[in-house]
Amino acid sequence: MIAPEVTILVPNYRTPEVTRLCLRLLRRHTDPARARVVVIDNDSADDSLDYLRSLDWITLLERKARGTEAVAKAHARALDLGLAAVETPYVLSIHTDTFVRRDDWLDMLLAPFARDPALAGVGSWKLEMRPWLQRWAKAAERQVQRLVFPLIGKGYGKLEGLGDNWYYLRSHCALYRTDPVRQSGLGFDAGDDHTPAGKLLHRRLEEQGWRMVFLPGERLSRYLVHVNHATMVLNPDLGAKTRTIRTGQRRLARIRAELGADAVLADTSLDR
Repeated sequence: MIAPEVTILVPNYRTPEVTRLCLRLLRRHTDPARARVVVIDNDSADDSLDYLRSLDWITLLERKARGTEAVAKAHARALDLGLAAVETPYVLSIHTDTFVRRDDWLDMLLAPFARDPALAGVGSWKLEMRPWLQRWAKAAERQVQRLVFPLIGKGYGKLEGLGDNWYYLRSHCALYRTDPVRQSGLGFDAGDDHTPAGKLLHRRLEEQGWRMVFLPGERLSRYLVHVNHATMVLNPDLGAKTRTIRTGQRRLARIRAELGADAVLADTSLDR
């Protein structure tokens, strides 16, 4: 039997339909001999947990919340619980609203490691495909912000990619060599309650001489798609703004249609 290459960590919190879609697409497009799927339930106590308990092709870890936890802290702690169970050379973190599109998605993520022994991680800052006009407008906006923010007292720390707001591999799609992560002295849960999972880990790995590679969102989106904030959108009690919820609902509906989600959700054979 071939030993798996990758352990895929999927934290789950109260997104029954999205979780079902995520895992069924993983099942459809991933060779089970190559990847082990570990789902970490974050004390959901809902239908998504019942669904996860019914699957025999995943490893389910049920995590209990430690009192009142910030969303970022709970997510990072779930990833670290999963990380402790990893025995493969590589570990990949995704979200339940990260959906696989193609059978060769894992080959695409693993390929850079074969070429670069000093590479510790690949992934993305943002996993989205925008029209060229939107990309141009965003780039122009950032150039203006670089000039204006210091003049109004915000400084570079408020501008993404600069100061304390550095780019890092986000946990919606981040593939690491397991050994450097273990040897870093950090896990996903580092920093205060609101430090995103993996942010300080990224910086520590770079400080230790490892390379981290960002894959272009336009390329990555051909293989995977990320809804972004689906857990917050589908659970308004977590504090998302009304505008964020409306935008997220539209984005989720659009991506569901692109993926043919209704057919996937009707295909119970993907649960076996």
